[in-house]
Amino acid sequence: MSEPIPCKSTIEPLSSYFNLRTKVDVLRLDLVHPVVSGNKWFKLKKYIEEAKQGQKKLVTFGGAFSNHLLATAAAAQKEGLQSVGIVRGEEPAILSHTLRQARSFGMELQFVSREAYRQLHYPGNLPANLPGDSLVIPEGGYGYPGARGAEAILAENETGVYTHILCAVGTGTTLAGMICSAMEGQQLIGIPVLKNAFSLRKEINELLPSEKKDAFALIQDYHFGGYAKKTEALLSFMNDLYSRSGIPTDFVYTSKAFFAALDLVRNGYFSEEDKLLVVHTGGLQGNDSLKKGTLIFD
Repeated sequence: MSEPIPCKSTIEPLSSYFNLRTKVDVLRLDLVHPVVSGNKWFKLKKYIEEAKQGQKKLVTFGGAFSNHLLATAAAAQKEGLQSVGIVRGEEPAILSHTLRQARSFGMELQFVSREAYRQLHYPGNLPANLPGDSLVIPEGGYGYPGARGAEAILAENETGVYTHILCAVGTGTTLAGMICSAMEGQQLIGIPVLKNAFSLRKEINELLPSEKKDAFALIQDYHFGGYAKKTEALLSFMNDLYSRSGIPTDFVYTSKAFFAALDLVRNGYFSEEDKLLVVHTGGLQGNDSLKKGTLIFD
């Protein structure tokens, strides 16, 4: 696959902005590409390599503000592949900015009811009008190809010095990839953004070899009400984080990971000798649903 990444990820300090004694740094995956942002590139690349072997059409799933849908559309166009997005919910009179942009990259959008959407994650239940040469990418890039691609996330920088690595978790694909490539002794921590995500451990373990199963922690206390839910405290935190560090986050995923990291440090979860790497998994599309002026950054 030709590289759609104009620059590598970087590691930046975070501790000094909040006067923390524990070393906390940020892996800025959000900088790797303006559209195929953050972990999306890593999770997609193995799927795209497979699709290119047979010039298959990419078919995937997401909501109106899905970073994954947009990233898939952009990556597919760059690689000369067609793409179809199965969108959760009836087609609105006015498309979200995310869906308009995905369509501009050539993605065919197919809208289904929320009830029907829940049934469409299984290949046998896909819409009948999809061509037989389609390659289906599960929502969020979940699956072995997605996890194998995510193994490269920690390889671009000197990440072996960190005792702990933390990221937001949706499907768990990114966390699974990093678990596989982490150095011995490093502790991986996932912050689920879904409420009551009790099946998540099992789903992550299904992507791991036997010797890596359960080699991670999930901390369920920072979902702020559930997927795509937010509070005034979270929005205020996003603005404070940006004003101090210049790091933008989204309210669906990354802000919850950063909030968790700083809260855990302040409450003694980590020792002063620990070194924590927070993975900024990119994607700000969800912020487009907020009222203009809610955030101090675009």
